Amino acid sequence: MTVNKYKLSVQGMTCMDCEEHVTKALKQAGAKNVSADFRGDEAVFELSEDRIDEAKQNIVQTGYYPGEEEIQTAEDCVAFNRVDDYDLLIIGSGGAAFSAAITASENGAKVAMVERRTVGGTCVNIGCVPSKTMLRAGKINGLAKSNPFTGLQTSTGDADLAELTAQKDKLISQMRQEKYIDLIDEYGFDLIRGEASFIDEKTVQVNGEHITAKSFLIATGANPAVPDIPGLKDIDYLTSTTALELKGVPKRLAVIGSGYIAAELGQMFHNLGTEVTLMQRSERLFKTYDPEVSDAIDEALTEQGLNLITGVTYQKVEQNGDTKSVTIEVNGEQQVIEADQVLVATGRKPNTEGLKLEAASVKTGKKGEVLTNEFLQTTNDRIYAAGDVTLGPQFVYVAAYEGGMAAGNALGVATRKIDLRFVPGVTFTNPSIATVGLTEQQAKEKGYNVKTSALPLDAVPRALVNHETTGLYKLVVDAGTRKLIGAHIVSENAEDVIFAATLAVQFGLTIDDLTNSFAPYLTMAEGLKLAALTIDKDVSKLSCCAG
Repeated sequence: MTVNKYKLSVQGMTCMDCEEHVTKALKQAGAKNVSADFRGDEAVFELSEDRIDEAKQNIVQTGYYPGEEEIQTAEDCVAFNRVDDYDLLIIGSGGAAFSAAITASENGAKVAMVERRTVGGTCVNIGCVPSKTMLRAGKINGLAKSNPFTGLQTSTGDADLAELTAQKDKLISQMRQEKYIDLIDEYGFDLIRGEASFIDEKTVQVNGEHITAKSFLIATGANPAVPDIPGLKDIDYLTSTTALELKGVPKRLAVIGSGYIAAELGQMFHNLGTEVTLMQRSERLFKTYDPEVSDAIDEALTEQGLNLITGVTYQKVEQNGDTKSVTIEVNGEQQVIEADQVLVATGRKPNTEGLKLEAASVKTGKKGEVLTNEFLQTTNDRIYAAGDVTLGPQFVYVAAYEGGMAAGNALGVATRKIDLRFVPGVTFTNPSIATVGLTEQQAKEKGYNVKTSALPLDAVPRALVNHETTGLYKLVVDAGTRKLIGAHIVSENAEDVIFAATLAVQFGLTIDDLTNSFAPYLTMAEGLKLAALTIDKDVSKLSCCAG
């Protein structure tokens, strides 16, 4: 019996779990190389023509609604070009790269990954994993030094940063091996050690060897950007990478910048015993967030003892012996901030140097970022880019999403457009900051008639019993439909609460849906329901659980 490649419309899918259910239903009918796409309302697969009705019936039984199938012609189908060395060659080995390699390998492609340094990319080696484990250590140390309960007498000695760093490095090594290196043999793709640069539109050079591929993915990530401040490059400054390699706690730390990296690492060192000064050019912290969010985190960090200076003009940086100094101007007055270490945390720049992208007709933006369209194609339609190298949202889960999508598009197993409307963002300070959807200003600019609620944390019972009431929940609502279109939280565990808000925003839940749902009492998640109630009621006039 003839095996065809089908594209089948499937209605009712709303998320990645739905994709998995449809994929399982098709595989039970014998389908191979299944790719379901809830955003495109379709599934693509290979199946014997005598089993297509069985496959559709399986989908119906799963709770979804199949439409008419289309047989993909040879022009539509994947025809892997074995004339080239590889079907897909990936430059980089981080979250986007591995997601792409796994997707491509599962679809039968011949795949290679080129890495010039350490396998695993930013997140596991120098980003998420090391920073978050050190942040946790700092938080525990900070609570031991000072806790909000009057009946507890806690204290701590000097932090052994060398021992903490060694424990962190052991964790990184374990996760790099289990979550990255071990998967290379599991999925059967090639790892090529060396630096890749393009020779032409279909060829790269690695270690002097020329390698051709049908398609390419640039997933080289980004690294810390260093601003042009006189004298800065002449001193021994820290970046987010080298700060996590220190073996001793500095007495004084001056931080240039106060975005998420600056705030997280600044608070970590403060909790370990460092006197920290955060400096930034803008007039408020997290200037792209709602003002209430900026004010709340400013208040929290100030209460904890960090020194925040905004509206800064940097004049010069100098070093005299072991002491470093940053000369700044604020409101027309000059100040000198002295420190043992200076941390530069002013954003990241894409790793595109050395790739010789011009040889492949790949264009970059003003900051060196690889420019892509909605399908993640570059200006060369056989070359794709994903993750931090595009300077999109700097989250590993976004990189992985983009990597898998780019691989599917590059190989022709799917045609998917990138959709980043509902990406939650988290800053892991204490309290943490979590946001999803539109800010109030963004919603107004898009033409929404907006209603908002801003619930202070002292109205959330869990925050009261924790004696941690600096923060807020802010909801942005479309007044016409009452749908939630934005949620912004500053609180303990905001990073966990935001997932519920993300589902509400992504799937169009209304304020009434939230207020008519059960929220466990004495959880931070209850704050979402209370903030929703605040749209129409004064929650201070309600008893506990009265919502």
